[in-house]
Parts: sequence; structure tokens; C-alpha cells
Amino acid sequence: MTDEKNTDLKNLPGLPGVYQFYNSEGKLLYIGKAKNLKKRVSSYFNKNHNNAKTRILVSQIHRIDNLVVESESDALLLENNLVKKHQPKYNVMLKDDKTFPWICVTDEPFPRVFKTRTVQKGKDQYFGPYTSVPMVNAILDFITQVYKTRSCTLNLTKENIDKKKFKVCLEYHIGNCKAPCIGLQTEPDYDSQIDQIRNILKGHVGAVLETLKEKMKRLAAELKFEEAQEIKEKIEKIQHYRSKSAIVSSSIENVDVFSFTRDESTAYVNFLKVVNGSVIQAHTVEMKLGIDESDEDLLLFAIAEIRERTFSNAAEIIVPFELSPALSGAKFHVPKMGDKKKLLDLSMRNVLYYKADKRKKAETTEKIPPVTRKLERIKSDLRLTELPVLMECFDNSNIQGTNPVASCVVFKNAAPAKREYRHFNVKSVDGPDDFASMEEIVFRRYRRKLDENEPLPQLIIIDGGKGQLGAAVKILDELGLMGKVAVIGIVKKLEEIYFPNDQIPVYLDKKSETLRIIQQIRNEAHRFAITFHRNKRSSEFTTSELEKIAGIGEKTAELLLKKFRSVRNISAATLEQIAEISGKKKAQIIKDYFEKQRDKQ
Repeated sequence: MTDEKNTDLKNLPGLPGVYQFYNSEGKLLYIGKAKNLKKRVSSYFNKNHNNAKTRILVSQIHRIDNLVVESESDALLLENNLVKKHQPKYNVMLKDDKTFPWICVTDEPFPRVFKTRTVQKGKDQYFGPYTSVPMVNAILDFITQVYKTRSCTLNLTKENIDKKKFKVCLEYHIGNCKAPCIGLQTEPDYDSQIDQIRNILKGHVGAVLETLKEKMKRLAAELKFEEAQEIKEKIEKIQHYRSKSAIVSSSIENVDVFSFTRDESTAYVNFLKVVNGSVIQAHTVEMKLGIDESDEDLLLFAIAEIRERTFSNAAEIIVPFELSPALSGAKFHVPKMGDKKKLLDLSMRNVLYYKADKRKKAETTEKIPPVTRKLERIKSDLRLTELPVLMECFDNSNIQGTNPVASCVVFKNAAPAKREYRHFNVKSVDGPDDFASMEEIVFRRYRRKLDENEPLPQLIIIDGGKGQLGAAVKILDELGLMGKVAVIGIVKKLEEIYFPNDQIPVYLDKKSETLRIIQQIRNEAHRFAITFHRNKRSSEFTTSELEKIAGIGEKTAELLLKKFRSVRNISAATLEQIAEISGKKKAQIIKDYFEKQRDKQ
């Protein structure tokens, strides 16, 4: 130990603070925090270290600097700031999340709301970061539908609007904007919408709904029914959006949840933000490990960094093990049971899945055929246990309850197998009952496959939401197929994917290959069902036209159509040609009918 280093050790106070290790060239090697600087720094030199990195670090230490602070929590925050600034070689580092998107609400007249990957200092307000780009797009689509905020970058000052500098654009004409640029929407009205958007992004959906309900009642009392109806539709859309949030418990108001795992070189921390009983934010970060840090130190470092990045000020922080020190203005809680323990378990499942997924991707280095790569991608994205070599998709079709039909399309190796497509006439359901129709066709399809010992698909896709998916799951369970085949539901509007017994949808990246293939099979099922439904309605219409003729029954009408293909061909046929199918008596009735029809024209 050098004389300078020995002197530094002797002069260290027994107080909380931050220490800094430098090498002989004056390069900063490591920054750490301590409750007692003297004890913590001395421990590096008073014991043998199992970690090779730590031994190398200690051998290079030439000078020790320190900064004394008021408390251990202050030391944690100071350490975090100094590490980010200097990025020493041996410190743990959080992978930069600059690629994750945020939602920005600008600070300007008639604020804009948009997605960004850059957070700039200023008065603009940022919400995030979001790890799911599809979720951000879904939220922004929802905001556009409900609030009609502007997307242009015009400088909409009162002076510019009064001078009529602007003209309305296409967004106004297609109903996506209320044209504040030409004064068709006032600034107070627009700002009230922005306040509601901010509350929704913060998770305070209940307060927004209460405000809108009061406004709707007031408008109704003033006999402004059209305006009240607009507010009602807005409330319904917000309630629909709220129903898609991960509701955990209405009693949990504002908490941060953190879980932790690690391997030889990396630590992983998952963060859940819960506001008013709903998970509004989920985020997993990686930390490249430095020297032999404890789990407690790693998690504390991540918590301080993540809360700063996400501007979180929650007073309660749920963690998997005891931590010290407490952060300023917040307390740690390790739940043993109840809703908060379920939240911690949810966070832990997320961080373990993230870690396993990273490992699988790292292990997959060999080149694989394109088809196999597609199937592997689908398997990974949908968390399947087998490659989905055989996929089948179901769709119902009926118009105002008439002619209920369904389709099943088949994809093999992620490509259509059109010879195996199947149509279904729904037999046991009266009226437009999509759930019962789905139960019938799923039962008929897989009862037959089981009876005939045909191969089962690895993935079943249901065109519809939780209701249709639940109907399919019910039948698959009765047939003993749950657990043997995977099944998902897809909702077209936001491309939400639902799994059985899970209220929370998954949003795949809109550009992902998995979503593109699912959309392709879903669209093919819809097209196939609609085509069959249209043909059936057309056939039944022409059959019913013949049945209008007194003395001509359904069977005769079907035989005639089978022979002549259309009513027009029948009306043009000779008496002898018709008699070959229906007999002379009925043929004469039919000829007389069409003669009368021509006389009327």
C-alpha cells in the first residue's frame, strides 16, 4: 500500500458519504457509497476477495478521495449522479434506455401530444419511458379518437389566429382535429382536454370520468342533448380504455414495484408503476456488473436511477428484500401476502421472463432457414411451447343475424394451405350469437379431428376478443385439448392479443413479423367467411324468388337452380326444358309466372 493511499485511509471519517478510487495516472476507477466511509473503504484492503475484478481494482488503487454527506440516502443519490457523469470502469452501469419511447405534451398554445425518443430539458412534459412501442401507438390512437388534438407544428398564438394566417388541413376534414388554427376551437376548451389527457397518462382516469359525467349531466339539464351525447361517447371510450389497464387493486393508490435477478455478468431489475389500482408503466433494465457488488447495492442503485428517469415520487416502494437506507420521501416495503405480494410476484415474473428471453436470443447464433426463423419468432413472441407449424384461425360472419356461417383457414409453415380451408353453416344457433356460434364450430372442427385421429394445430387463432376466446377455450377444455394446443384471440382495432384467463392484452410491435403473419391468417379467415356468407345469401335470395311462385317448393327451386344456374336462365328456358326438371304441370306454372312478370314491366 502506498504512503499516499495509507494516509487517505487514516484520514477517512466514520461518516456517510461517497468514496472515489484513482490509479497512479489520476484516472477515476470506481465510485462507491458508504454508511461509514472508514469501515467500508478499509474493508477493500483488510480481506481477500473472491471476485477477480475486485482484486484487480484494489491492486490499482493509488489515491482515495471522499465526499461527506448528511445521510446514507444522500450518499446513494450522490453516487448515482457521479457514476452517470464519470462512468468509471469498475462501476455497475444501467444500459441506456434512450431508444425507449416517451409521450410528450408540449408547453405551447394548443399543446401537441406525440411520441418521442428524446427527452429535452424545458417546460414540455414527458410520460414514460414505455418499453412497448405498440402500447404507445395504441394510447396515442385512443387520444386522437377521443380528444382530437392537433398534430401540426403551427405557431397558434392568439395574434396569428386573429390575423387568419392559417387554413384548415386534411386532419380537420377527416375528423381528427377541431381546427383551433382558424378559431373553431377555443383555447380554454382545448386546454381542458389537455388536462384530461395528462391525468389519463398519469393513471388518474377516475377523476377524468367524474369530470365528464358532471359535464354530461349539466348539458342534458340545459337540453343540449347532442353535446351531451358526444360527452357520453367520450366517457364510453375512456371506460373501454380503462378496462384494458392491468387492474390490481383499487386500494393501492400510488406505489413503485421493483424486482431483481442476476447472473454472472448482468443484473436485471423490473419496475412497475401503479396508480389508482392500475399498472400504468412497466420497464425492465439491465446492469452490466462491475466489481463484486451485493444484491442490495445493485437494486438500490437501479431504484434511484429508474425513479429519476421516470420522475416518480411514489411514497411507497415495494421490493423483494430489505433495503437500507430509505430514500428521501419514500419507504421500502417487503410484502408477505395480499395484493402487494401479488404485485411483487407479477414484477418478478416479468424480470425472469426478460432474463430467460435474453439468454435464448444469445444462444441462437446459428443460421436457420427462413421458415424456421419465422416459426421460432412466433413461438418466442407468443410464448408457445412448440413451433406453430400448423395454425388454424376461426371467424364468424352474419349480417343482422341472418345466414350465420363461419370459416376455418389453415396455415402450414406460416403459409396458407388453401386446400384445407373449411366452411361451416352454423346449425344450432338462432340469431346473432357469436359466442355460441364459436362454440359450435370449434367443437365440430376438433371433435372430428379427434375422431379421425388427424393432427392437431400447435396454435389456434380466434378472430375476436375475450368473449369469443372464452367460448373457444370452453369447448377446447371440454374436449381435453387445453394444454395440448395453444389458443389466442386477436382484436382488430388495436391489434390486441389475448391469452386464455388473462385480462391484460399483449401488444406486438406493429412492424413485427409475428403480428404480420397473425394479421394475414386473420384477414384470410375473415375474407373466406365473408365470401361464403355472400354466396349463401345470394343463393338463398334466388331460391326464395322461385318459392314465391304458388305451387313451387324449396326442393323444386333448388333443382332448377342447380340445372339453370340463375333465375334469369330459368325465365328464358322453354317449357320442355323446365319440364325435364319439374314436370309439365309445375313447368307451366313457372312459365305463366314469368310471362306475367314481363307483362308488368
